[in-house]
This record gives sequence, C-alpha cells and structure tokens, in this order.
Amino acid sequence: MVKIDSIALPTGASLPLLGLGTWLSKDERQLHRAIEAAIDVGYRLFDTAFLYETEAGVGNALFDCIQSGRVKREDLFITTKLPFTAHTPSDVVDVVEQQLRTLKTGYIDLYLIHCPCATKHKDGSYVPLVEDGRFAVDDVDYLDTWKALEKLHKQGKLKVEIHLYFPQKELREFCKARNITMTAYAPLGSPGRKAFQYGGFWPEGEPLKDPLVANIARKHKKTPAQVLLKYLIQDGIVAIPKSTNIEHIRENSNIFDFKLDEGDITKLDRVERRVRLFIFDYFGHHPCYPMNDQDPSKFGKVVFGSF
Repeated sequence: MVKIDSIALPTGASLPLLGLGTWLSKDERQLHRAIEAAIDVGYRLFDTAFLYETEAGVGNALFDCIQSGRVKREDLFITTKLPFTAHTPSDVVDVVEQQLRTLKTGYIDLYLIHCPCATKHKDGSYVPLVEDGRFAVDDVDYLDTWKALEKLHKQGKLKVEIHLYFPQKELREFCKARNITMTAYAPLGSPGRKAFQYGGFWPEGEPLKDPLVANIARKHKKTPAQVLLKYLIQDGIVAIPKSTNIEHIRENSNIFDFKLDEGDITKLDRVERRVRLFIFDYFGHHPCYPMNDQDPSKFGKVVFGSF
C-alpha cells in the first residue's frame, strides 16, 4: 500500500494530496471495482458530484469497503458538489440531504459550488430547464447560495482547472498567501474529456504527449502521468485524476518515491503553450460567466435539446 501524503487545512482536517476523480464513470460495476482497488492501493480522497451521476456508485462502493473492514469512514475524505440547478437557499438544503442519502454517509468532508452560473430546473427534479436550446438562467445571487452553505459548514478550499498548459500561477500565489488549498481539476489535461459530447467546442491540448514531459519522465524512470501529477503535488496542490483503469490508478499513486529537481520545475514552468481546456461555452450567455480570459461573443451557440 502506498502512503499518500496529506496537507493540513485551516480547519485542522487533513486532505490527501492525491485522490480519485469519477467524472464520466457511470458504469457502476466498473466504478465499484476501481474504488475497491484504489482503497487497497492507499487512496482515501474520492471526488464526485451530483451532475456526474456517480454519487450512488461512489456511495455504494465506499459503504461496502467500510462494511468489509477495508477502511474506516473517518479515514476517508469525500468531496461532492452543489449542482448549478440548486442555488436557491431552499434547494441547497434539499439537495445536500439527497446527496448524503445517496452517498450513504452522515457527512461530506468537502462541499463545493460546482459552477457559479445558476440555472433553473424542471419541476420535481434538479434536471436543467432548457429554453430556446440554452440553459434557463436563474437570477439567484451566488452570494446567497454561499450563505446557505455557510449554515451547513465552513471550509477554505478551492478547485480549479490546473495542468501543465494552464498552470494558474497568479491564482496559486493568491491562494498560498491566504492559506487556501487548491485542487487541480484535469491535472493530466483530461485526455478523455471529448467523450462528453455536448455540441460545443473542446480546445486542443494533450499535456501527456508533451515532449518535455516525456524527457523528464525518462530521466526519473517514471511515466508522463506521474511527472504531471508530481509537478502539482510537489507544490502543495491536490490532484484528482479520473480513472476506472486499475493499472492507471496504481500508476498514479506511485509518485511519492521521487522528487522533481529545480531544473525540472523551471523547464515545466516555462512551457510556452497556454490553453484552458474547459471553457464552458454553454454558459457563455450567463451574466455570471466566470472565464475572464474568454470572449463569449465568439462562441458558437451551444444548442441543447432536452435533459
């Protein structure tokens, strides 16, 4: 079993620096096997979300692992997220209660607002309401959403897209100065992201295939994935690579027996290519669209049928 390093949060909790992401992992049997293997390897951080539709699979697998004695609940760190269709204060409480039941747990270790762009939902469910081919904008202020969450729990934490081609250096320095722990979404560049077909645009970028990463991997006798994860974790950033491939899960955990030297870090920092891989163009019409490095006026219209 691998000993995965942790970072101390301002609350006193310990957050593992490496976890398992579950986006696009809807095959519940496959996900169950992957989580069992991850537990046996040493993973204790598991990231899911209402919108991933993986909370039931994660909850069932972790519950079974607890019941079988593989792990204790107090040793796990479960992260999930508030869907953008449930930003009104009353919906916040309702959906959290649903998620607790689905995850088969009495508490959630970390709860995040999935996206600041609130949308309306269909009556009787949190399925997005689509009008004229777009998500119907809800005018609820995300500050009101946050206040509702504060009544449930308080914790300083931030999760954003970070990888070799989108290192977020200014934001990292901002967070370090304020003792905010960052989690890297898509730390490997999300090579399987295009499996999510929504009619919009996916920017091109494959950090796993970068020649510099390959050279550093050969130097340390590691894989490109291990180098990309170490590049973040060595800087105190939590990484949650998504995988249901058991060999990849094991490979990703084998990063605590080496260090990148100063020369490696400098070269990786100086990679010239910069690209945000997740532009969320289907929210380009929303008044709270958060990507200030994007120009929504240049987006093509993303037309949804129905959900």
